[in-house]
Amino acid sequence: MTRWVPTKREEKYGVGSGARDLGGPGALPATRWARPGPCGTPGAERRAERSGVPGLGERSQKQNIDINRQAKFAATPSLALFVNLKNVVCKIGEDAEVLMSLYDPVESKFISENYLVRWSSSGLPKDIDRLHNLRAVFTDLGSKDLKRDKISFVCQIVRVGRMELRDNNTRKLTSGLRRPFGVAVMDVTDIINGKVDDEDKQHFIPFQPVAGENDFLQTVINKVIAAKEVNHKGQGLWVTLKLLPGDIHQIRKEFPHLVDRTTAVARKTGFPEIIMPGDVRNDIYVTLVQGDFDKGSKTTAKNVEVTVSVYDEDGKRLEHVIFPGAGDEAISEYKSVIYYQVKQPRWFETVKVAIPIEDVNRSHLRFTFRHRSSQDSKDKSEKIFALAFVKLMRYDGTTLRDGEHDLIVYKAEAKKLEDAATYLSLPSTKAELEEKAHSATGRSMQSLGSCTISKDSFQISTLVCSTKLTQNVDLLGLLKWRSNTNLLQQNLRQLMKVDGGEVVKFLQDTLDALFNIMMENSESETFDTLVFDALVFIIGLIADRKFQHFNPVLETYIKKHFSATLAYTLYEDKGEADFMESLLQLFRSISDMMSSVSDQTVRVKGAALKYLPTIVNDVKLVFDPKELSKMFTDFILNVPMGLLTIQKLYCLIEIIHSDLFTHHDCREILLPMMTDQLKYHLERQEDLEACCHLLSNILEVLYRKDVGPTQRHVQIIMEKLLRTVNRTVISMGRDSELIARKSTWSFSSCLLTVSYFHCIVTSH
Repeated sequence: MTRWVPTKREEKYGVGSGARDLGGPGALPATRWARPGPCGTPGAERRAERSGVPGLGERSQKQNIDINRQAKFAATPSLALFVNLKNVVCKIGEDAEVLMSLYDPVESKFISENYLVRWSSSGLPKDIDRLHNLRAVFTDLGSKDLKRDKISFVCQIVRVGRMELRDNNTRKLTSGLRRPFGVAVMDVTDIINGKVDDEDKQHFIPFQPVAGENDFLQTVINKVIAAKEVNHKGQGLWVTLKLLPGDIHQIRKEFPHLVDRTTAVARKTGFPEIIMPGDVRNDIYVTLVQGDFDKGSKTTAKNVEVTVSVYDEDGKRLEHVIFPGAGDEAISEYKSVIYYQVKQPRWFETVKVAIPIEDVNRSHLRFTFRHRSSQDSKDKSEKIFALAFVKLMRYDGTTLRDGEHDLIVYKAEAKKLEDAATYLSLPSTKAELEEKAHSATGRSMQSLGSCTISKDSFQISTLVCSTKLTQNVDLLGLLKWRSNTNLLQQNLRQLMKVDGGEVVKFLQDTLDALFNIMMENSESETFDTLVFDALVFIIGLIADRKFQHFNPVLETYIKKHFSATLAYTLYEDKGEADFMESLLQLFRSISDMMSSVSDQTVRVKGAALKYLPTIVNDVKLVFDPKELSKMFTDFILNVPMGLLTIQKLYCLIEIIHSDLFTHHDCREILLPMMTDQLKYHLERQEDLEACCHLLSNILEVLYRKDVGPTQRHVQIIMEKLLRTVNRTVISMGRDSELIARKSTWSFSSCLLTVSYFHCIVTSH
């Protein structure tokens, strides 16, 4: 049977739509309601049906589709925004860079990497092979992004050419300069929230040029967002947009017609809400924020260009480690936009630096400053006038802290500034300068070797997204525990003080470290308790509502990444008999605890009822199933009557869902206990919904053909529960939800099933 799937037009206007755009030219006039026609259909609605205008039923159907779509996106832990750039309609006159990204207008910050398309002066992409394939997907969006008040899709256009656009053929002009040109902004909040979905619709995003070529692009973005309309004069971008559920691997699989290997992937500037094992990242986002540069001997402010590069401690530049945007190749140095004769430029330009993990501890970011002249002859004589730097690894082995850094601007001869040995031993930030007590003593400049500290200022911000390099000293101590085993006990204790958000980012490495500590110290019990406490701490984190979306990560780790060799090594070292005895003692301890009536143990007992059934299938692999069934029976019987009743009943439901209950011999042990529990609570009208659910699940298993003989077990249910269920149904009345409910687990269906089984048994 073929399932009907509405077309995009049917979703938009309703089934059978043939109407033109309802609000545009040729729209149908409003129709007055007429008296009902045949079958009670109002005449206006019949005319609407004939003309293709959606009727009430169709509108309701569309609303349901919209609600279902929004619910689907809200329940998806990872989302992506697909963007297809159709055209750029702008009179630029030179080559340009089209930089597209997601932006939070409330916080005034970019929340994604750039998607970069290089546009030629002829009005086409520079890479002509991509003419009809300018597609990108902005990934890693999550529930936090859905909660943002506003999200904008921002396009910045940077002209690449002369300092000024005016024609001047008398002198040779400097070329290749990055100059501000304008922006285009579209509110995509409704698309991100799943309220709007029309991948075929081409959106026109109006273009706003900079007022003057020293107008900061970030300022123009905020002005356009605040303005009600843009006087675009027909200039702008044409794009199609669609929200896709899933991470990059899922959307490539489920939407191959939109996203393939050629589609650019622009990640969120930060971690996704779920970091799956195997998702190894070592990205550092570097944002040029602002500066303040003295004009020096010049009559006007400088045209400052900042060059960003990465060097090692020997002064060797790391090649192809800077990414200006998705869809573009890696570069070795990045040059900023130049604002003409501006003393205090504000850039807000972000690049991604991706360095091999083994090189991070030897690397530093280097920023050089140069005045650029519009005349080529003068420009060639301009040298680097200052330098700033920052090391990527701190003295304590942790990575550079996230946030803004006020860097010291050093001045020296241009050749000396190119030598890393000249500056690497000096403080890089003003905070570090104060720590090293190199504070200025009333002078505007202070000599530090062959360098001097300039009055100029320069701020950057950084964000480290690494699954291997942490910014937390305590977590670092645990991850690198072999480097100093004397501190191992301290490191294990300190783990419990680390922020949960930092631990879950390094979940796989942390678990690997804990199991390796256990394995490599298996002959001693020194660390057993500390490692166990650490594991309980981590599992407790994942169980917390704040981090519950990391449950799939933990499950994936257990299935794919956890070393089975380790488990069996421990198993063999202890000996099978010792291992079984240890397991028995653990179960007996938990079972004995369940009989406690102390208020202090209520939460622990609730946790035991919730989580113990989840390990049944795993423990059954190394434990006798019948023995395990006896232990679970004792475990349940030890729960005092009147306490934790609903938790106990749902624990029994989970046991039924396990492999244990499908074994005939195990049911022989478990079923009498379950029927006694049901009889007790049904007779007292306690938690009837959970009782109904439990009984339904038992009957569903007994109805299966693959669970061995069930006749005797049906007989047990019939003898113990038929009369009790019958009385329960009578006492509740037919209007009760648990009687009238049309579902697989109502008391009516249970009674019918028990009666049916009764007929079969008695006929034999």
